[in-house]
Amino acid sequence: MTEIRKGQAPPVLSRQLFHERFMQSFMDPAFRAEEAALSRVEALAWDAYQQGRKAPLTRKAGPGYADPDYDLSVEWLDTRARLEKAQAAWQDPACASRVLLINGSARNDGSCPGEISKTFRMTQWAEEVLQQSQLQTDVLDLSLLTSSYHLNIHPCKGCVSTAMPLCHWPCSCYPNHSLGQTSDWMAELYERWTAAHAVIILTPVYWYQAPSPLKLMIDRLVCADGGNPDPTSTHGKKPAEAKELELRGWDYPKHLAGRAYGLVVHGDVAGIEGARRSLSDWLDWMGLIDAGSQARLDRYVGYYQPYATSHEALDADKALQAEVRNVASAVANAVQALRAGTLSQPDRGLARPRPK
Repeated sequence: MTEIRKGQAPPVLSRQLFHERFMQSFMDPAFRAEEAALSRVEALAWDAYQQGRKAPLTRKAGPGYADPDYDLSVEWLDTRARLEKAQAAWQDPACASRVLLINGSARNDGSCPGEISKTFRMTQWAEEVLQQSQLQTDVLDLSLLTSSYHLNIHPCKGCVSTAMPLCHWPCSCYPNHSLGQTSDWMAELYERWTAAHAVIILTPVYWYQAPSPLKLMIDRLVCADGGNPDPTSTHGKKPAEAKELELRGWDYPKHLAGRAYGLVVHGDVAGIEGARRSLSDWLDWMGLIDAGSQARLDRYVGYYQPYATSHEALDADKALQAEVRNVASAVANAVQALRAGTLSQPDRGLARPRPK
């Protein structure tokens, strides 16, 4: 067995520091009327933190798991059941074709900027085309992370880098009630990805890279590429068991493979080609199928022009508007071919000599 390296974890918080962090959510003077109640709730939260009650509600895993007697989080089990239902619908020829449209911009007019994003407008154009093709659409607006109450995509904890089987599908790192890491949106997003026959990601470039809401989602989708659907096989997060399981031979299942994809990446000065390539490479690696060269678009809007007039620049760029619609049309064609079993996949069925 390989050595498990230790020594990085910080000490537990002091009672005083825990109090300071807990109270940061209640700075509004209106909460002062409930100080006694808040103190009682804080004491309960402190106890959960000390005891490490990550998943306070559990039940036996039951038949079909490596260890049926292992206590699994009821929240994880609920997410898992919804993924299984979504996957069954995805495979059912009688189910309507569905495309997930992802707006990767962090900007909307319900938050600090006070104005909608150009990406959101492009998402609307793509949705119009898909609906004209009689496809169901599901718009995922990641800017809700910046404008909705207590909605989170918590960061990936890197379980896969200890051993692939330690990364569970769906992710079991969250919610972690002992650390207050709750309201994790990914439980819903895993289901929406699973239900989709195709995905179109539309995103701006932030500092040469994907915006942070989009990158958070991407990192948390690592469990879709090789993740372990049975947490009882590692008895939760037991690194020694996960390492042993991987070293015995792991098949790195691609849970979202076989879906089509399109991309729209836009910027104002630099970084669009690199961002588009990295997103394409990521989707290719996960086993998704590109819908053709016109389904992978990178363009500048208002190149080196003021930010203040960028919407007007988009209004004037009729060619770009048509190109965005072409991305959606290409994906619509790909979905039709995919569902008919005629979408070209020359490497389908080839075994990877070095899977990971």
